[in-house]
Amino acid sequence: MADDLARRQVAVIVTSGIPPISAAKATTSTIPIVFVLGEDPVRLGLVTSLNRLGGNVTGVSFVSVDLAAKQLGLLRELRPGAARIAVLVDSKFPTTESFVSEVRAAASAMGQQIEVLYVSSDPEIETAFATLVQRGAGALLGGVGGFLLSQRERIVALAARHRIPAIHVSRDYVAAGGLMSYAPDRTDAFRQAGIYAGRILKGEKPGDLPVVLPTKFELVINLKTAKALGLEIPDKLLALADEVIE
Repeated sequence: MADDLARRQVAVIVTSGIPPISAAKATTSTIPIVFVLGEDPVRLGLVTSLNRLGGNVTGVSFVSVDLAAKQLGLLRELRPGAARIAVLVDSKFPTTESFVSEVRAAASAMGQQIEVLYVSSDPEIETAFATLVQRGAGALLGGVGGFLLSQRERIVALAARHRIPAIHVSRDYVAAGGLMSYAPDRTDAFRQAGIYAGRILKGEKPGDLPVVLPTKFELVINLKTAKALGLEIPDKLLALADEVIE
């Protein structure tokens, strides 16, 4: 698809996700590329810097240095007595280790014990939940990655079955019945990508446009799920919520 777009000499390519972005970058060094990405584009080699890019690639990144700390903090407000918090991650996702490092650093700073559980297949998800229950985890932080997102209904159902309060990295989990999510506003991110595409079509160079980092975050809470878990959401959390699903 990237080769086809290059042959058509399109004016700009707007894309999201590591494989499509990498394919577009490998195909052309002249057609402007605007990405929307949930990882660090410098670490992935897509750009050399967030501010002084050069080249033909720019875009929007969901990366936030304190996101894991905020997610863990929200879980601790919800379950202050949880001695151990499980972290469910995709072992095959390219940026999982950077996510785990961020979570470990945040947990260490707040004195919170965590249990990292790696999965990459359907059966491993079931095993991971059995493990976190066995090890006494009082809450769950769900990690990033397409595989976990594709399994969101299974993850939400297992959290409900084992009565584990969970916070996720996308509102898609909460829409599927999950308890809570805290993440950058994806709608705003794609809007920013559209703005960049428009500026490039008007003559600006992608190398002169710094990568946009998230400035808007949304906390989504599912009160129906909280009730099913027997949880009372603190008024402070409800006041912070951008969306409450009832």
